[in-house]
Amino acid sequence: MLLLRAIRSMMPKEERVIEQFVEQARYIVTAADALEAVMAAEPEERGERTAALKRIEKDADRVAKEAGRGLHRTFITPFDRSEIQALINALDDCIDLMDEVPRHAALYGIDSFDTPMRRMASIIRRQAALLVDVMPLLATITGNAERILNVCSQISDLEDEADEILRDALKALIAEKPEMIAFLGRREVYELLEAVTDRCDDVGDLIEGITLDQA
Repeated sequence: MLLLRAIRSMMPKEERVIEQFVEQARYIVTAADALEAVMAAEPEERGERTAALKRIEKDADRVAKEAGRGLHRTFITPFDRSEIQALINALDDCIDLMDEVPRHAALYGIDSFDTPMRRMASIIRRQAALLVDVMPLLATITGNAERILNVCSQISDLEDEADEILRDALKALIAEKPEMIAFLGRREVYELLEAVTDRCDDVGDLIEGITLDQA
């Protein structure tokens, strides 16, 4: 094991892999800010805010595709290729899901975003900030293992908080007994937002697994 680590430490690594993870994480922060802006916007401004979120999603998708293509051209990677590809995909999924939120709200005629929706959006923003913090640490996993695992734990705790918000929101929604279209729309938006927090947690789980394998 020690010999393997010594050999790996002398092998050149593709630093661009970590840089692209950082870039993807920053796009998640930007998308989370844009999602909160959609929720805060007046109805007449919401279309413009939604379009801004879509532009972010397209830019982030370009970065994810570049990262995937770069992975195929890279001979030596900082950790397993399948783990890198899984991280690329999970990070991209976070933004794709956020982009779906205002579109589903518009589809069901949701005029305003309620407190549970805004609380989950805030959680997404906090998770995104943690992802930006943790990505550079992957450049030197052995020396940063404790910090990495701590950040992953915080991301998971936030996902647990979102789960609780979702349960309470659905319970209140059922008790309210709204008209069917309104019920379906609000439920779908709640579940989409919680799915974003799940996917952020998936990123944390992937990072935790990589860290435990290499630490």
